[in-house]
Amino acid sequence: MPSSELIGYAAASLTTIAFIPQAWLTWKSRRVDGVSLGMYSIFTLGIALWLAYGLLIGAWPIIAANAVTLPFAAFILWMKIRYG
Repeated sequence: MPSSELIGYAAASLTTIAFIPQAWLTWKSRRVDGVSLGMYSIFTLGIALWLAYGLLIGAWPIIAANAVTLPFAAFILWMKIRYG
């Protein structure tokens, strides 16, 4: 595996893992006071577009990262809409 692909997978893993603490905290507390609806709306759409782009060009690090990140971001967005 080329080093550029390893870097891609490492970056994808770290940025995806970064969502877990926020999603967990939001789920446990049901508090979304500090979550921006506008930011998460735009961000979730951006993740969906990155996923579509990755699928179109066949870039597995982009596909993997965004396929896992999208549900986390969508969950936080849904919690903001529901409890915010």
